[in-house]
Amino acid sequence: FTAMRARGSKVTDVAIIVIAADDGIMPQTIEAINHAKASNVQIIVAINKIDKPGADVEKAKQQLTEHGLIPEEWGGETVIVPVSAKTGEGVDDLLEMILLMSDIMELKANPDKPARGIVIESKLDKGRGAVGTVLIQTGSLRVGDSFVVGPVHGRVRAMVNERGKQLKVATPSIPVEIIGFQEVPAAGEIFVVAKNDKEAKAMATYNRENAEQGEARGRHRVNLTNLFENVKEGKVKELNIVLKADTQGSLDALRQSLERLSDERIQLKIIHAATGDANKEDMMLASASNGLVFCFNVKPDANAKRIAEDEEIEVRAYEIIYKLIEDVEKAMEGLLEPELIEKHIGEAEIRAVFKVGKTGTIAGCYMSSGKCERNARVRVHRNNEVIFTGKLASLKRFKEDVKEVTVGYECGIGLQNFNDLEVSDRLEFFLIESKQGVMRSST
Repeated sequence: FTAMRARGSKVTDVAIIVIAADDGIMPQTIEAINHAKASNVQIIVAINKIDKPGADVEKAKQQLTEHGLIPEEWGGETVIVPVSAKTGEGVDDLLEMILLMSDIMELKANPDKPARGIVIESKLDKGRGAVGTVLIQTGSLRVGDSFVVGPVHGRVRAMVNERGKQLKVATPSIPVEIIGFQEVPAAGEIFVVAKNDKEAKAMATYNRENAEQGEARGRHRVNLTNLFENVKEGKVKELNIVLKADTQGSLDALRQSLERLSDERIQLKIIHAATGDANKEDMMLASASNGLVFCFNVKPDANAKRIAEDEEIEVRAYEIIYKLIEDVEKAMEGLLEPELIEKHIGEAEIRAVFKVGKTGTIAGCYMSSGKCERNARVRVHRNNEVIFTGKLASLKRFKEDVKEVTVGYECGIGLQNFNDLEVSDRLEFFLIESKQGVMRSST
């Protein structure tokens, strides 16, 4: 549901947050509000179930203020409409508010052009093949149109609306289920009409090649290291932050300190703040808003770590408040140096040792795992202790210099400024690099 809320907030112009008058705000409500805010979507609140005996509309309004949604009648800008889905009370008022909001925002779309939209759901149907539900955002889609969705192309064979009625034309704001995809498209991808099948296929091939290079969506994750360059080039004007802390007091102090750092160049926006370890919902929100995650005296759980790595989300953990603030300040000024991390690439066993004149000691090694690269760093392990850490002086195969040796092969290795090598020593190879989307700790 988190992924669905993230996709929904990206494709809509106005979001209706529905709250039960008897239950009030729930965790999923807060999540939906945060997604809408992160996507800069206009919010209308519908307080439902006002017909129930335990309904408390005023309490629900009060809870909304705690999340930055101030009712109009209280001097805020949030439209709040009490409704009853059971009796129909207030539904006409809600529809009127949606229309009024659309007029104020001047929401328009040109139906007289090739259609463009977004895939909101997809599946493989046994009888109909690959099927995608597409929300048409501009233009008009017709049966017979060729289209492309990322690396997938096709031609509209049939369209069905939400009532199961066959359509020949779909205009802006209409969601339709389309039959005619060559493969199942990814939810959230952009749907574009092409001139013909040939062009659609060429566009899909181009998108597929870019996808293989990790450029399919042109994703450019913001992190503290590249923040200054992005601001300077005008690519980023807001830094979205998901903030997690161990106590409410720490959370409030961090929120206030971070928000004070905003200036004319960039706005620091806390899109979600809560106590407890960072979870998958936090990562999904950061992913949807191209934001990053700060953890204070807490950490990401296993699912959150996996999503952060997959989505290349920067997660920074701190134990001192001023260190967190200092890093953000440095990032805004372009003074934050990239953090270096260690990447293990392989291991080797020393099976023979040779003294070679002025060259020093050469170890005859067998690669037991991974690989060894000429520019790698090395640790020498002996009896479960590290006795040396340094660089390679040489890497050879059959007296020939090589750039790398992989698992299962033998090689000759010399180390810079270290000759005390013995048979059975274990060599561990690693690289030092700056990597995004990983857990970073600062104390």
